[in-house]
Amino acid sequence: MKPARYYSLDVFRGATVALMILVNNPGTWAFMFPPLKHAEWHGCTPTDLVFPFFLFAVGNAMAFVIPRFQQQPTTEFWKKIIKRSILIFLIGLFINWWPFFKWENNELIIKTWTGSDENGIRIMGVLQRIAIAYFFASIIAFYFKQKTVLWISFSILIIYWLLTKYLGGIDPYSIDGFIGTKIDYQILGIKHIYKGESIPFDPEGLYSTIPAIAQVLFGYLIGIFISKQGNIKWFNRELPTTDQQNYKLVAGLFVIGTLALIIGYFWQLEFPYNKKIWSSSYVIHTTGLSILAIGVMIWFIEILTIKNGFTKFFDVFGKNPLFIFVLSGLFPRILGLIRIENGFNDLNELTYTSPLGWFYQNICAKIPGSPEIGSFVYSLIFLTFFWFLAYLLDKRKIYIKV
Repeated sequence: MKPARYYSLDVFRGATVALMILVNNPGTWAFMFPPLKHAEWHGCTPTDLVFPFFLFAVGNAMAFVIPRFQQQPTTEFWKKIIKRSILIFLIGLFINWWPFFKWENNELIIKTWTGSDENGIRIMGVLQRIAIAYFFASIIAFYFKQKTVLWISFSILIIYWLLTKYLGGIDPYSIDGFIGTKIDYQILGIKHIYKGESIPFDPEGLYSTIPAIAQVLFGYLIGIFISKQGNIKWFNRELPTTDQQNYKLVAGLFVIGTLALIIGYFWQLEFPYNKKIWSSSYVIHTTGLSILAIGVMIWFIEILTIKNGFTKFFDVFGKNPLFIFVLSGLFPRILGLIRIENGFNDLNELTYTSPLGWFYQNICAKIPGSPEIGSFVYSLIFLTFFWFLAYLLDKRKIYIKV
């Protein structure tokens, strides 16, 4: 059977990009609706679903690429995944360093690699995790059969859990006892680790990227399952018509997704859901929700053939996903170099804000109601701006591959 291409997968990928932009750009981090916040430590909020959903979507896309690689010389496979992985990683590092200058003591200075005190350029980040997870997941998917890939994925999660539990501190699942913190200190160095937590701690650290590989592999396996409309050897029950095949596919996705949620629930009783250490239960839980979300989209988009402005809105993000996401990170940083006078502080010192900060304070923050409303409206306006950019690129058939 020729692999089926599902428009719903494009909508799913675009929706994850849109949500990543939305939750990463509030008017102010001080005022956000609870669902738009990450869990403080253990737990899983709707915002905590966005990044694993994107990794899962990366795996979905691999399901259509790896079979083509397997029909080509092995050297072509290695050349393409090494090039793409390095490029994505370097783009992530570029975003962390951008715009290479910063204001310090009313003076514009160059941002150096080691920085001052303990603040150097952060090495890891969202794109860096995507690059590493994509690289290793591609190798596993290329060289092993699908059933073996499934066992490897679960083995990665089990080994990660055992290493975390028995090599960590007194409380191995805490920010202080987590073994990944020590590993990142040794390999990356404290200067190059995220500083937004109570201690230097990187939520996209090297060690916690290991289970993210399994997340991409699960996305790959589900992508294969979808592309073959559920017709794989260990799940095959022949049905006569395309509609029935789609019904079987959706039923299969809901069964698999529900099983994943059940496994994740029982696992989290020992190894809690936790995005910041990317716990194994968190991978299974978010994978289950990803599968159910895709199942719902296939039901409405492929079976009921509902394609409207709502699906089109997300689809355009899916046409240039990484490019739009990268721009959404670069844009606020370059505008941050433009300073607008913003009154005086308690020490009678002149303060400044950026154009985006001015827009939030003078437009969005003045919207009646709770301050969370103004912060959310800013996020929506920011997202709409990048939607128009994505729409113009799609209209002109400009697709920038990374």
